[in-house]
Amino acid sequence: MELNKSIFFDRYNVTVRDLEAYLSEALSRGGDYADLYFEYRINHSIVLEEQIIKSATKGVNLGVGVRVVSGEKTGYAYSDDLNRENILKAAKTAAFIANASREGGTLQVPTPLNQERSLYSIPVFPAELETAQKIALLRQADEAARAYDPRIRQVQASYVDETKHILIVTSDNHAAWDLQPMVRLNVMCIAEESGKRQSGYQGGGGRRALEVFTGDLDPRELARESARQAILQLRAVDAPAGPMEVVLGPGWPGILLHEAIGHGLEADFNRKKTSAFAGWWVRKWHRSCARSSTTEPFRSAAGL
Repeated sequence: MELNKSIFFDRYNVTVRDLEAYLSEALSRGGDYADLYFEYRINHSIVLEEQIIKSATKGVNLGVGVRVVSGEKTGYAYSDDLNRENILKAAKTAAFIANASREGGTLQVPTPLNQERSLYSIPVFPAELETAQKIALLRQADEAARAYDPRIRQVQASYVDETKHILIVTSDNHAAWDLQPMVRLNVMCIAEESGKRQSGYQGGGGRRALEVFTGDLDPRELARESARQAILQLRAVDAPAGPMEVVLGPGWPGILLHEAIGHGLEADFNRKKTSAFAGWWVRKWHRSCARSSTTEPFRSAAGL
């Protein structure tokens, strides 16, 4: 298939007239906006453990989602096949969920449909690669990890890839599609000494084909780093217990703060008053004003 053509047009015979019908049905109750998201995805997964292939799987996913936005309401429905009647039914369902209750109109998709650029121009996509090539990467990782140190007792190497086709068409006259590859290889090692076990983990990949596994991402390098971590941790000692002072620097502590209160401070939750912090600022300001008639409560409440 040529990179400037979508699989949905070539293999599944989706036409511009079909797309216009789906969007018109989605806006049949007068929504403000609608879009279509088509996806065809092929996944492969292989796991090597105890120096044998423990599992090998392949999955194929196909479907289309229809979204309709009407004011603050969003309607969504999908079809797990590309049958025209089923997609029209999904579009109608999304329209009723958004429930604008206004008469819609007809839409025109821009023609000709052209893809402006290909972001992942690789000669062979992961779905087209031979399984033997993928297994060879796992065996390289397994051999390198076991050769790193005799204390490495177990090695698990896993490979996953994905080839994803997407097509997006919107009611505001935009259309785009893409072909997205992805490969990843992970290595976990377990080291044992004097009855003590520790593990190490390393992995990497990218939106390319198997040529990504060179340099630092060479399977042997990933395996050696995983083994190094496991061996290093054999000398680890237990962290001291009990209360102690902790200094938090930039980086991960920001994630802790984000998860603890960040989501609750998001505007949509506060506007809808579903957040524990909804009205918190107003309540604190009023309490501060009740204690003093000066501007100092406002500065205090603001943390100034």
